[in-house]
Amino acid sequence: MIARNTALSEFIRAHKAVVDTLPLSPVKTFFDRCHVALSKPGVPITKDISNLQPVCKYIPESLKLASNQGPVLKQLSAKFQSLYQQLPWHPSDRSSDKKSAFYKGHANAVMTGHGGLEEHSSVRFGVSLIAPNIEYPNHQHPPEEGYLVISEGDWRQANGDWFHRKPGDTVHNVPNIWHAMRSGNSPLLAVWMLWTE
Repeated sequence: MIARNTALSEFIRAHKAVVDTLPLSPVKTFFDRCHVALSKPGVPITKDISNLQPVCKYIPESLKLASNQGPVLKQLSAKFQSLYQQLPWHPSDRSSDKKSAFYKGHANAVMTGHGGLEEHSSVRFGVSLIAPNIEYPNHQHPPEEGYLVISEGDWRQANGDWFHRKPGDTVHNVPNIWHAMRSGNSPLLAVWMLWTE
């Protein structure tokens, strides 16, 4: 059996440490279920799939903003610093206009699950980065999803109002709910989990 990528393993542990500090809620229960599944590694991808995008220049700023938020989030930021250059960053497939501000101003990367550093049948664990003053448009998907916010931004669900989330906060998207997110004057960086079984 091939061992899990060390940087990924350390980031998963750091994410779980943040989750362990959360109050009991549906999103904490969801994260806990995902971490139980992730405790059994999937199939590692051994080839180099790293693909930094120009928007990734905002990652250091995002991590600096998060590192001032307490020890567990500081640790999460440090572990992401060691991981992000290995990840396969790509614009969303919801973005077809390569000249648009959205296309140039965001990228997603998968850590576990299809297209990531490790194939995993239960959890697609990834990250989204949005440059300042960019909106990630309304979308929906069948899997349940939870976000852990690393650097602040706004979210919207269904036809509701925008709501703000700061570093360490969470967002819970039930299956098939329409949702969107946007950055303000600073970049938005958030890690997400999708339950894919």
